[in-house]
Amino acid sequence: MALNYFRDRLFDLLNKSEGMGIADLNANERNSLLTVRTEDWNVFEIICRQAAGKEDGWTTAN
Repeated sequence: MALNYFRDRLFDLLNKSEGMGIADLNANERNSLLTVRTEDWNVFEIICRQAAGKEDGWTTAN
């Protein structure tokens, strides 16, 4: 799956979600950044990037 496709689908999921309290959603495609503003005015940034060297599996930080 390509990064742009993944980011677009993630945007669609967030945009169509109900019950999460999302008031506004902005996509900055140049920086692969999604900015989410909630109904209580909190702002979150989601950075989408391909994880290098993780093709055969993944590891999580401790």
